[in-house]
Amino acid sequence: MAKPKIRHLAIMARDPEKVAQFYADVFDMKIIHVGDEGNGKAKFLSDGYLTLAILPQTLKGSAPVGLNHFGFHVENRSEIMERIVAKGLEEPKERPAERPYAEYRGCDVEGNWFDISQHGFEEVETGFDRAAKTTKTKVPA
Repeated sequence: MAKPKIRHLAIMARDPEKVAQFYADVFDMKIIHVGDEGNGKAKFLSDGYLTLAILPQTLKGSAPVGLNHFGFHVENRSEIMERIVAKGLEEPKERPAERPYAEYRGCDVEGNWFDISQHGFEEVETGFDRAAKTTKTKVPA
């Protein structure tokens, strides 16, 4: 199995547009996706390797300003999840279908969140998109 690689970081920001524009202007990152209803102000950028999510933070939210989570692109999600459970931790949970990129969210021994994606972070793809692909590939009996 190939070594898992960090390919995604998320930052909580009061002004996602301003923060995203900073990374675009200063580091030549490209805005590749703008959030929809659930995370309407979210901006997703890429340097061609790493995806950076700038997520809206509000006083009503449960996450402070700053790093929220990071994501691993893995070849075999089942194997990784088995390793997490073997460490005595809760099995990662499926992400909401409308969220792009990662399929599962887990946490480390201190509660830091990370995403697990077998799909990867290179293309915007929600759980709905993945389900539609699966439906299309099934051949009626």
